[in-house]
Amino acid sequence: MTTNLDTSTSATPLAVERVLHAPGPRPAKPSSMSTSLSFGWRALLKIKHVPEQLFDVTMFPIMFILMFTYLFGGALAGSPGEYVQFLLPGILVQTVVMITMYTGLTMNKDIEKGVFDRFRSLPIWRPSPLVGALLGDIVRYTLASIIVMIVGMLIGFRPNGGIVGVTLSVTVLLAFSFSLSWVWTMLAMLMRTEQAVLGVSMFILFPLTFISNIFVDPETMPGWLQAFVNVNPITHLVTAIRGLMDGSIIVGDLALVGVWCVVFVAIFGPLTMWLYNRKS
Repeated sequence: MTTNLDTSTSATPLAVERVLHAPGPRPAKPSSMSTSLSFGWRALLKIKHVPEQLFDVTMFPIMFILMFTYLFGGALAGSPGEYVQFLLPGILVQTVVMITMYTGLTMNKDIEKGVFDRFRSLPIWRPSPLVGALLGDIVRYTLASIIVMIVGMLIGFRPNGGIVGVTLSVTVLLAFSFSLSWVWTMLAMLMRTEQAVLGVSMFILFPLTFISNIFVDPETMPGWLQAFVNVNPITHLVTAIRGLMDGSIIVGDLALVGVWCVVFVAIFGPLTMWLYNRKS
């Protein structure tokens, strides 16, 4: 006696329904923090697979410190050893601030490849891809800061503020760099190519870093130039960091740095998200 197996398709929807309605709680929606950290980890994995991306945070700091210390130290301070005490906090700021623009470059590349279109289709907190990329870049900023401090110590820099002053200085610098990076994320949304993002970023960063108190005392500059230097956020940041590394706290400049951080995030964060949501 043979038995005919029921091979009709009517059983298929039932099986699918049983799978879809399997007992157990529905997985919780990922939090904004977890999704941001996941995208931050993605940014670090990109460095793992393309380690030459770290060239700007390893070789450039070393080149800047040695070049400026030994080229200008004798002329500006009498000796490289004296000049490095003044220069190193400024070079630390310049190094980290200059590499913040690579946030915009990598983000623009992802946009060109259509990666961000996929991210926007995911059921996650909207800013996660942007915040995660910035969090991943903080690791690069930290690495650059460590390299600057090691090289500076090797050539004679001695911070009177000790490890506490250095740690506080790097913390303030990382907070400022994270806030400033929102400017480059906005540019990444506006510009159509990496080259355009790079060009505009350099056009903004060069005056900010070189027309400041990083290399020389502003009192030696003409009055019209001092006017710009005195309102330059980089000047306030360098002054605050020099104070922390020297063992003192310059409250006014620290407060102005905090104000600039709030301004950057409050203005360019919403602008970036508006452009991100509109981008097709």
